[in-house]
Amino acid sequence: MPSKKPHLQFQKWAQEYGPIYSLILGTKTMIVLSSDIAVKDVLDRKSGNFSDRPDMYMAQDIASGGLRLVVMKYGATWRMIHKVIHNILNIKAAVTYVPYQDLENKLLLVDLIGSPDHFLSHIRRFTFSLSTQIIFGFRCPDMKDSRLQQLFWVGLVPKPTLIAKLTWNQSFCKWGELAGSASAQLTDLFPIIQRLPKVLGPNVKYAEGLHEKEKDLYVGLWMQAKRSLEQGTSHPCFCSDLLRAQQQENFSDDAAGYISGSLLEAGSDTTAATLYGFIQAMLVWPEVQRKAQEEIDRVVGQDRLPTIDDYPNLPYIRCCIKESIRWMPTVILGVPHAALKDDSYMGYRIPQGATVINNVWAIHMNPNRSPNPRTFNPDRFANDPTTLYQSAMGDPQKRDNYVFGAGRRLCQGIHIAERSLFLGISRFLWGFNFSPSLDAAGNPTQYDVDDLVGGITVEPNAYTCSIESRSSEREKIMRAAAKECESLLNSKTGQWKKAPEGMMFSTWMPEKIDV
Repeated sequence: MPSKKPHLQFQKWAQEYGPIYSLILGTKTMIVLSSDIAVKDVLDRKSGNFSDRPDMYMAQDIASGGLRLVVMKYGATWRMIHKVIHNILNIKAAVTYVPYQDLENKLLLVDLIGSPDHFLSHIRRFTFSLSTQIIFGFRCPDMKDSRLQQLFWVGLVPKPTLIAKLTWNQSFCKWGELAGSASAQLTDLFPIIQRLPKVLGPNVKYAEGLHEKEKDLYVGLWMQAKRSLEQGTSHPCFCSDLLRAQQQENFSDDAAGYISGSLLEAGSDTTAATLYGFIQAMLVWPEVQRKAQEEIDRVVGQDRLPTIDDYPNLPYIRCCIKESIRWMPTVILGVPHAALKDDSYMGYRIPQGATVINNVWAIHMNPNRSPNPRTFNPDRFANDPTTLYQSAMGDPQKRDNYVFGAGRRLCQGIHIAERSLFLGISRFLWGFNFSPSLDAAGNPTQYDVDDLVGGITVEPNAYTCSIESRSSEREKIMRAAAKECESLLNSKTGQWKKAPEGMMFSTWMPEKIDV
């Protein structure tokens, strides 16, 4: 099993062995589900038995202090957190965050006008700032913010010489690499290694240092939000519910920091990667860009930006969202599940404790499901009017993507993610033309769409492109929209002067859950 691009080997085995196969890795059994039907039957229909996570000694116990939500074991603590998150990210609550999304997106457009070469940095600032507002109640107005750089690390400082000065312990990306590393796999597959003195354990010192730096960030953000909430100066945010839950359930500030920090990772990283992938697709398939712009111009016109109210009237843009997630799945092999007890499927026994993999790449790239799968073709979803959430709940063979997970572990940020992607893609195409950059000889750059980088989450390897406003009139509209947004912010701090209309603190109170 290769350490690089393992998704290709998992896909090859699926083509050879079918929709369910197993690997014996050390002392552990791994079950790989490589079809939409298999994921539905096992992870959805039997979610009560397959909502656990496998043991992840290095990634969870050492590098996360046992606190990282995405790989937390199923139990009373996880269920309590799940209720809190559902309350503030459900479909009704998600609508109230549109003012946050609208403002950050308009400021992103002006950033792209001012310094288009740093478009990935601007996209990451947009998704990070949106996430910090929803979770902690504050904005991140500057892409040089140290907290933003610590989370993403790569691509946030324009000069490579400055990037080189950043150390390994400044990056969430490094956690993903560690989680998928050979040393982490060995400690899980051969638990006896975990008993070695720490000085002899592979990468243990590294993982401990990573945890300390990461904890400083996440617990620091939580404590800042907690103080603001206790003083009555915070804007509505997820941490208001988390504080109530802490008072009821009496969990530590470290745990609260990692709960909120885990949401920050999920909300910032994957949405940014999807938008980054979409732009690359526009460079390789310019005919898609032209068709999408034609729809936007016909429905929206030239005198205003698209808004969330245009969602029902822009079906091709919605298809672009679905195709972006299918074509470049950011969570390429899903997040592994585990069986709480013995089970069976298709006559095969799934033993208690077995790891169960949602083979996202193989499902998305199945030519029987998506003809010519490596071609970016939004028209494959032309007759699919569902939202991302509706699709996830419906017919598995018609489900648009498997990136958001399955069963009780389905990502609850799916509603907010779709709105962010809609505003991002529709306004990108309304305001800009995206074209390949030119080399020294004046030839268009050739892009390798299969060159993906990352660990648990992936994105295209760094690339360059040309981003230009479609017209001076559209540029004026984008600048005016951003200026209007800036009038709502404190000129010194970049924070909201007051909470947007329609926002309110939750009235939910956590229920006591017996452990």
